[in-house]
Amino acid sequence: MTDLDGAQFRELCGRFATGVVIVTALDPDQSPAGMTANSFASVSLDPPLISFNVDRASDFHRAIATAGVFAVNVLGAGQEALSRRFAKTPGPERFEGVGFRRTDTGRIHLAGAIATLDCETFERFPVGDHTVVIGRVVGGEAHDGRPLLYFRGGYRNLA
Repeated sequence: MTDLDGAQFRELCGRFATGVVIVTALDPDQSPAGMTANSFASVSLDPPLISFNVDRASDFHRAIATAGVFAVNVLGAGQEALSRRFAKTPGPERFEGVGFRRTDTGRIHLAGAIATLDCETFERFPVGDHTVVIGRVVGGEAHDGRPLLYFRGGYRNLA
């Protein structure tokens, strides 16, 4: 069997509209770390589990590989610039000028997110060039607002 060309694979998967999240955690030095992801999915209701994928070559991989807790911040329609920032800006500079609060449990909640899921690391699996992270949801917050979507290589909003 021949592997599918990477560009074609990306085009095919790009036909699936996804929400956009920023996963945040503290790195081993206790500095805020985060990354944009559209690979977020619910996995199980009992126990409540979610998953996302992180490239092992990314700087966020170091943080999530050691983090016992993390937060998934679901972005709202007006947060495209924040999504781009966490996707392209290197390391700690991502948080410069960004509104966030650190919870007493060490999780980072971004201002303006339409939902934040507080998670404990449940499992990690190396798969291909990524690590699949499974988190157990232990709490969170929901706020009104429309989601930021990603479709065919670009950001979209609900009409």
